[in-house]
Amino acid sequence: MTWAIVLGVGALVGLLMGSMGGGGAIIAIPALIYLLGQDPHQATTTSLVIVGLTSLVGIAQHSRGGRVVWGEGIVFGVLGIAGSAAGAVASRTVPEAALLTAFGLLLLVVAALMWRRAAAGRRRQRAGQSDAVSTRRALVSFRPLRVDTARVLPVVLAASAVGFLTGFFGVGGGFAVVPALALVLGLPMGRAVGTSLLVILISAASALAVRAFDGGLALDWPITLAFTATAMVASVVGGRIGAALPAHRLQAAFSVLLVVVAAVTLLETALA
Repeated sequence: MTWAIVLGVGALVGLLMGSMGGGGAIIAIPALIYLLGQDPHQATTTSLVIVGLTSLVGIAQHSRGGRVVWGEGIVFGVLGIAGSAAGAVASRTVPEAALLTAFGLLLLVVAALMWRRAAAGRRRQRAGQSDAVSTRRALVSFRPLRVDTARVLPVVLAASAVGFLTGFFGVGGGFAVVPALALVLGLPMGRAVGTSLLVILISAASALAVRAFDGGLALDWPITLAFTATAMVASVVGGRIGAALPAHRLQAAFSVLLVVVAAVTLLETALA
């Protein structure tokens, strides 16, 4: 039964990351806690390993399609390292019940944001504008980084906030990175999805480094590696799904799933 859960949830995590550029850890963490019996701190660390390694596959796939903008992605990720480190340290000091309650509330916020993005996508579709990810073939998409002084502070704040979420909750932060890259840096949605995986990789690696230094990598490695391998394979399929389907349909379905997971998380925490 344990391995069936690992393979099933791992596949779902990979599909989400491949198609939407994030969201995998939001499903992985409750599964690790409630279905596989891990404590919240172990589950959040495990999810960083899963999300970080799975993002490598997505980066390669989106890069071949010209949807990874390396300049902005690297800068955004590096700017978030300090926030990621701070979040990783803070997470170790928070009681498990408080961590789970905060995580459940975060899920509701993300669900609301996703629903709004889905509604906006539906409106664009009715107006005859496509929100599908571009499938243009290219080896690498590298847009020279342009420094706009008016955007420096918003970029730093957005990157730091995403980094903190990654370090604190063990999530990749793709749900926040994608709109941040689209709104703050002005990337088209398709490239924001691909570039977000590069940011997730940098944030997850920095948060894991802090947790390793703090002695927080005592993981169930067989489950972690099996989970990760399944997610990596599924992310390839997810990338193809994301390129074929309108983004707003995926976002609407994901927002409903998040509400269900949030309700279970908050209810379980209240009854514990």
